[in-house]
Amino acid sequence: MTAFSNEELYDLLETKTLEYNRPAFIALDPVSIPRRFTRKEDIEIAGFFSATIAWGQRPVIIRNAEKLMHIMSDEPYEFVLSASKKDLKKLDEFVHRTFNGRDAAYFVRALRNIYSRHGGMEKVFASGIPKKIATGSFPAFNMIAHFRKIFLSVSHEKRSEKHLANPAAGSNAKRINMFLRWMVRRDNAGVDFGLWKKISPSLLCCPLDVHVGNVARKLGLLHRKQDDWKSVEELTARLRVFDPLDPAKYDFALFGMGIFEKLK
Repeated sequence: MTAFSNEELYDLLETKTLEYNRPAFIALDPVSIPRRFTRKEDIEIAGFFSATIAWGQRPVIIRNAEKLMHIMSDEPYEFVLSASKKDLKKLDEFVHRTFNGRDAAYFVRALRNIYSRHGGMEKVFASGIPKKIATGSFPAFNMIAHFRKIFLSVSHEKRSEKHLANPAAGSNAKRINMFLRWMVRRDNAGVDFGLWKKISPSLLCCPLDVHVGNVARKLGLLHRKQDDWKSVEELTARLRVFDPLDPAKYDFALFGMGIFEKLK
């Protein structure tokens, strides 16, 4: 592919972001699940579960996220706070790839701890932001690490840990970064919620999956071959050149081109 100048890249990324960052995008995306709720906590929990199982074919992800919400009587916050052992038992029937009912029940207990003892998900993620943010650093790493520490403080099976990404071990944390994008970005375009005011969009990292990575490499935005956390930082650093206040918005452009277009 012919090399792009920064000006050409900026025009392309902005154009494609506008093309894909719109309500029509929702129907085919897991963000459609939390979009069915209005209460902040319901949106957070529905979004977190939907993002957690967001790997594989998107129609299957959406169908299984719907099933999970149905098991929770479409009141995820109430379920998290007050589900009895009998209620949690209903999750036994759930499975999405390697995420099963035991994992789901643990996630409910971990979220109950976060809401009842730590002030909720927004507060936990925001508490991980360093007091002094160095130029060129990536606070999303710290936010995710802090959330993960609190989340895993509840007794659990070792198997459940793999469903909560660990950037310190090299994971690209695609699904958590996507969830943070949903909660934090506030452009009123109708896709992301902008619910969380304690975290600036400038602190977000671009979610990285195989589609985003492939397009980013073809455009010269990413050179590392692995889709790991170092690649997340490399890509986000490049995207900050085009919008330092909201680099994660270009996820729409890169993902959209990767899914719906062929880049030669």
